[in-house]
Amino acid sequence: MSTEYDLVILGGGTGGYVAAIRAAQLGLKTAIVEKSKLGGTCLHNGCIPSKAMLKSAEVFRLVREEADEFGVKTGEVSLDFSQVQKRKHQIIDQLHAGIQSLMKKGKIDVYHGFGRILGASIFSPMPGTISVEMGNGEENEILLLKNLIIATGSKPKTLPGLEIDEHQVLTSDGALNMEALPSSITIIGGGVIGIEWASMLIDFGVKVTVLDRLEQILSTEDREVALAMQKALAKRGVTFILGADIMTDSLHKEDSQVIISYQLGEETQSISSEKLLVSVGRSPLIDDIGLANTEIQVENGIIQTTKTYQTKDQHIYAIGDVIGGLQLAHVAEHEGIYAVDHIAGMQREPINYELVPRCVYAFPETSAVGLTEQQARERGLQVKVGKFPFKANGKALVNGHSDGFVKILVDQQSDDIVGVHMIGSHVTDLISEAGLAMVLNAIPWEVSSTVHPHPTLSEAFSEAALAVDGLAIHM
Repeated sequence: MSTEYDLVILGGGTGGYVAAIRAAQLGLKTAIVEKSKLGGTCLHNGCIPSKAMLKSAEVFRLVREEADEFGVKTGEVSLDFSQVQKRKHQIIDQLHAGIQSLMKKGKIDVYHGFGRILGASIFSPMPGTISVEMGNGEENEILLLKNLIIATGSKPKTLPGLEIDEHQVLTSDGALNMEALPSSITIIGGGVIGIEWASMLIDFGVKVTVLDRLEQILSTEDREVALAMQKALAKRGVTFILGADIMTDSLHKEDSQVIISYQLGEETQSISSEKLLVSVGRSPLIDDIGLANTEIQVENGIIQTTKTYQTKDQHIYAIGDVIGGLQLAHVAEHEGIYAVDHIAGMQREPINYELVPRCVYAFPETSAVGLTEQQARERGLQVKVGKFPFKANGKALVNGHSDGFVKILVDQQSDDIVGVHMIGSHVTDLISEAGLAMVLNAIPWEVSSTVHPHPTLSEAFSEAALAVDGLAIHM
């Protein structure tokens, strides 16, 4: 059986379903092919479930360690991890139902099965027709199309020699589905995902060690912010072993323990824990989707596209994690919208990836947009730095979380803001103002001239803008 569409999207994750909604708004007959559930990794195995669990960890820490400071007497506090998981699933289910409703609203056809790209055939003189394996003995659906968007997402990377069993040796997928908390865990990788897990699990009372071959956690972020994060987590009990050459072939299991060795300088040492979490990034999911039937070019596992997200077969587009770059849900969304607008013949400015906000949802949170101080200097920019601590912010003191700061980098020559970096409570909710300021080419004076309500955390951004020229009021 075959059906014709203006656009078929292979993959129903964040980038895919947002692109479908945009296409429906523009009047394109649209279909999504999704092998699992709409919402993809972000909704089911990434952003949403991990943030739900981080919130539970935050509340547990607050009640157990901080309530007394607010004058609240709680008595003995315990954790019901099954309720943590139940709440997580309730949030996922609600959002999943919402996406399904949006598909019906947009009259978007959804095919639940494995989609594979066919080459030129009797169905079409061009490659791109999708064959959907429906399973359960059903006949394949054939989707004829004018345009195709590949948005199949990614999966957790592994390391050679580390056999993942999702029981003792985990990826983030397995960690999200733990039925009980371990007494101890070793996390390989000090990037965003590893640090969020370290923060969550230490707050749940798990003994946490972070192993990384690099000397800096959050290696893509501003060094000052990364050091502040390391210090904050170490204060709560996380052990960091950085600059370690991890010997993946040394992994072995004894009783209920996982043991792995690493070389630090001239010494070889081992660490034992109940579970091992491998958190070393994500790999595009492009295996067996029929790329060999097309002219699409792949380098280092990444689909190559133009600035308009077209592949070498110009009617086939690719967005999100499969094209590398910033593997973030909000990036995939905007790439999907851009690709659909291009299909519809609309002219848009290309996405400026340096203006994409980046967030880490640990405690404390970090957020950033633009260049780090190190990157700015490597480009030969002479930068002025404005920095304001949350210890001087009334709302931060009221909230009981006054560690951290806002840091603004300004090009001395143009007075343009080239980077903003924050660490502290709720800073992931503050970074959008900084992003807007940079999109509009605002200078520090314009930021500080914007009236910020008092008392709010946002005042720290205004004060940091004043601090660029040594004019901060409350410091």
